[in-house]
Amino acid sequence: MQARKTTILAELPAQLLTRPRPWLLASVIGASLMGVVAATAVAPGSDTAGVVVRPVVETLPTPRVAIESGSDLPFVHSERIQAGDTLQSLFRRLNIEDSEALTFLSASNEGKQAIRQLRAGRSVTAMVHVDGRLSSFNLPMGNGEQSLLVERDEKGSLQLRESEAAAQSTLVEMRSGVIRSSLYGATDAAGLPDSVATQMAEIFGTEIDFHTDLRKDDRFNVVYEMVYQDGNAVRAGRILAAEFINQGKRHAVVLYRGPSGKEQYYTDDGRSLRQGFLRSPLEFSRVSSSFGRRLHPISRNWRDHKGTDFAAPTGTPVKATSDGTVDFAATQRGYGNIVILKHRGNISTAYAHLHGFAKGMRKGKEISQGDIIGYVGSTGWSTGPHLHYEVRINGIALNPMTVALPMADSLNTKELAAFRRDTADLRNRFALLNYELASAN
Repeated sequence: MQARKTTILAELPAQLLTRPRPWLLASVIGASLMGVVAATAVAPGSDTAGVVVRPVVETLPTPRVAIESGSDLPFVHSERIQAGDTLQSLFRRLNIEDSEALTFLSASNEGKQAIRQLRAGRSVTAMVHVDGRLSSFNLPMGNGEQSLLVERDEKGSLQLRESEAAAQSTLVEMRSGVIRSSLYGATDAAGLPDSVATQMAEIFGTEIDFHTDLRKDDRFNVVYEMVYQDGNAVRAGRILAAEFINQGKRHAVVLYRGPSGKEQYYTDDGRSLRQGFLRSPLEFSRVSSSFGRRLHPISRNWRDHKGTDFAAPTGTPVKATSDGTVDFAATQRGYGNIVILKHRGNISTAYAHLHGFAKGMRKGKEISQGDIIGYVGSTGWSTGPHLHYEVRINGIALNPMTVALPMADSLNTKELAAFRRDTADLRNRFALLNYELASAN
């Protein structure tokens, strides 16, 4: 076989030369001419000064696009739910003009439940015909992955069923900002979701009083989770790491699962903030009356004011400033509706003049820091809606804004080494954010 193959290869040039090959001859001549033209065009030393360059402009006809006028294929519309949206407003933005579908969805129990669970930021999708008639409508239910699907069958009848929404994904995002006037103003300017701003105020509330300590040019860095669905941001998740520079002093925390198995926020030196006391049980209110001697607004005589008053609208949620148990939740003379919590170390806190109590408030119930225990009101001896907040140690009321309150135990040496190793990536992001913030300024 090898000898035969060698013979064929040896005879191949002769066969090519002896057999007529018109296509081969044309190819060779064409390639030669192209080589000559190319060589002439790029010959070195050629004088191109006499070459005239002239622009040529041609008007091209508009391509004809054929539109099938008789087609009734539906169009796909997608919108994000906005605060205050109703089913009617969603239908308008989605170009749905279908009173039958609106009535059908509003009248069903499943539809009513889905409408009550509308959440800003979620996405709704609809397939709509040219005349506004609904083909299908996918409405998310709450913050979960369930959705309510309304669709027309082949006979044109509307059908309603629950379905699995598109899978959600969680991404890590980072933001930084500088305080110019207020915390919310700075977080809005940085594009930080309100829920993340609230978390940040709660996390650093054990070390920073955002009512009195905030200063212009304070700055913050935040690393947090953001949940996406169909490429749209659905809601913000947890803060993973945060840094706040207040009056030149740095405060930084990282979310970490400690020896207890619970995720808590730890400082760089391994100190947990979870068991600390928040300085204020309200978010972003103002102090209307401080601790100490004052002229009583009702009796008009001088008395000791045993707490701090925070002015806020009626119904504002009141949060527990630390972990504890309910010791009292009822009406008590001038305090009106009051909740008293017992904490470790013979410490108790009182929340008075409440409009009402949170559901399930009863003696002995365990409360975690940040849990809502009631709502701002004006019950008892009060001239307007506000919260009267007291801190008592061994039964003696002390100034809530200045009293030294216990913090959680720190990580031991071995645990601290593991903490620093496992959180290095998150803590390194602060340097990147600070660099970007400095570059922007």
